[in-house]
Amino acid sequence: MPRSPGKYIDATVGAGGHAWGILENSAPDGLLLALDRDPQALAIASQRLLVFQDRVTFVHASYVQLLDEMLKLGWQSVDGIVFDLGLSSMQLDTPQRGFSFQSQGPLDMRFDPTQPLDASELVNNLPENDLADLIWRYGEERGSRRIAAAIVRQRPVITTQQLAEIVSRAMGGQRSRIHPATRTFQALRIAVNQELQSVEKVLPLAVSALIPGGRVAIISFHSMEDRLVKHYFRNESKDCICPPEQPECNCDHKATLRVITRHPIVPADEETLTNPRARSARLRVAEKLEMA
Repeated sequence: MPRSPGKYIDATVGAGGHAWGILENSAPDGLLLALDRDPQALAIASQRLLVFQDRVTFVHASYVQLLDEMLKLGWQSVDGIVFDLGLSSMQLDTPQRGFSFQSQGPLDMRFDPTQPLDASELVNNLPENDLADLIWRYGEERGSRRIAAAIVRQRPVITTQQLAEIVSRAMGGQRSRIHPATRTFQALRIAVNQELQSVEKVLPLAVSALIPGGRVAIISFHSMEDRLVKHYFRNESKDCICPPEQPECNCDHKATLRVITRHPIVPADEETLTNPRARSARLRVAEKLEMA
């Protein structure tokens, strides 16, 4: 639980929901560094959190820059960090951002609209094999070869709706509980924003930023992110990470974390009824060890 006068980071502030909880519970003197790659999200969060304006600092930056942004504030360490990974409802519901296959929009998909690489660049310029590999690697889409071939045949692809129709036809109108284009759109979004690479990079940075006894909480929405977090937490909670078949330890690894959530916390049925997009959320929490 956040406390006063703690220091905290909301590494993906979004619309400010988690930030509000942190600031409210760390009153009267708790401080928050709020990061986001999305200027639109920062603008919304700053208005929502206006009542806490003296205790929160908003920065347009990726969470992989959290150590640099802490140092700019003169912070050597923090009491807690929260990450809410992936796509926000606000981004998904804005057609101009190009994240949704259910509305007409440009092939964009950038969390940070100032970065040069967007989804159109990948869809229209990657060689067919590379595009297929991307859709398989980040979307776990078994029809990735068919989809990539169909996209290449119909280039240039301009809009999200056009791409969704190409994918649907390539999949032969297959019926399942998810839209045929879901995994392709996920793969492109992850690649555009380098989401998995960023998660992998930030995990040790977050641990190094915590005070002993500080906690990191990470909400993920797809299995690839969750696996990265799970494996990192598991390894960092052990004094030895040598292969099981190795008779003697020579890794010199020392545990830095205590895992608080042995199994991920998932939304209750009531929450998914009111917010269906929360159904895939997985929360994992770990605490930095005193000797780390």
